Amino acid sequence: MTLRDDLGAPVPLVGPARRVVSLVPSLTEALAATCPERLVGATDWCTHPVDLDVARVRGTKNPDLAAVAALGPDLVVANKEENRELDVRRMRERGLAVWVTDIETVPGSLASMRRLLAEALGVGEPRWLRDAVQAWAGPVPTPSVRAVVPIWRDPWMVVGRPTFTADLLARLGVEVVGGGPTGRYPHAEVAALDDPALADVALLPDEPYEFTVADGPESFAHIPTRLVSGRLLTWYGPALVEARISLDRA
Repeated sequence: MTLRDDLGAPVPLVGPARRVVSLVPSLTEALAATCPERLVGATDWCTHPVDLDVARVRGTKNPDLAAVAALGPDLVVANKEENRELDVRRMRERGLAVWVTDIETVPGSLASMRRLLAEALGVGEPRWLRDAVQAWAGPVPTPSVRAVVPIWRDPWMVVGRPTFTADLLARLGVEVVGGGPTGRYPHAEVAALDDPALADVALLPDEPYEFTVADGPESFAHIPTRLVSGRLLTWYGPALVEARISLDRA
């Protein structure tokens, strides 16, 4: 059968995928929570679940394509933002079936994962997905907090729009602001970000750049900072259930 991924690209499969390599940490966690026996490979950045015991195929931006192919996967799952188009093309040229997700919103992530699990893997809707749908149901509230969300420093880069993180925070009543050019992850001067007229708080995640108590807060003298879990801000999948609870309380 030939299915189509989120980008409309054909994904040839002879049946439900039984051997899957994931190049996306969020999708790795989702697959491990749903059908762990089918997951045979993942990137070095796939840190959840913590006891994940599968072959590693290097990183999201530099996967070892020979190692991926050697695992004999029925399907490789990737993401438009996290993985390079070049690597996807090279895997397809090797004859591998690749399913690329395209996720920019919380509802979009839930629909994308439901379709991946149902169509490509032939599994029913898992409990964590039902819980996530319920947790994030409802209208987007009027924002009550403005936040800058750096994802890198030297140079400083921040979360912009349209991004999954901006949409997730909007559903918690937090408006993401950037202090400069528009775009998904624009560069910005930290002096422009550290402005009470722009933002009420700076949210400093621990990934992709690992902000810590000693690395990040010292750059903000005029607005408060808060260290947050990057996984809860940027990962879809089972993390969405935890994110709703933990970020609401924060």
